[in-house]
Amino acid sequence: MDLRVAAYAVITDDSGRMLLPHWYVNENAQGWTLPGGGLDPGEDPAEGVLREILEESGYEAEVQELLGIDNLVIDGERRLHPHQRGTPLQNLRIIYRARVTGGTLRVEPEGSTDDVNWFTHEEIDGLHRVSLVDTGRRLAGLLTDATR
Repeated sequence: MDLRVAAYAVITDDSGRMLLPHWYVNENAQGWTLPGGGLDPGEDPAEGVLREILEESGYEAEVQELLGIDNLVIDGERRLHPHQRGTPLQNLRIIYRARVTGGTLRVEPEGSTDDVNWFTHEEIDGLHRVSLVDTGRRLAGLLTDATR
């Protein structure tokens, strides 16, 4: 089994909208997600999530608190890259609450995301999104009774 450790952030603005980048590998592997991603070897998770936020959104941020750790195991036959198929993947996803401290919203140049924007929770409910978005919303106490 392969192991991937990643750090993500739930970021909201003063009106309660959430910042979400759009992850895109191909037509079958894409969706709105939390800002964040895989850690570099030896990288501190809190520093890694700040690096990823800047890369994916153009925003500088600060970590406010640890919300939780999510564990997701992907069956080896569902792996995205053909050379990895057959080997299951365990994703340990460290989820923080963070806030924007500076910068300007922009799309990541030549990265794994192709868009980024702020969304209300009603808009998020209608988006094609990865399960991590709702995991983050649940950990941050942002899901309404209708979306639980």
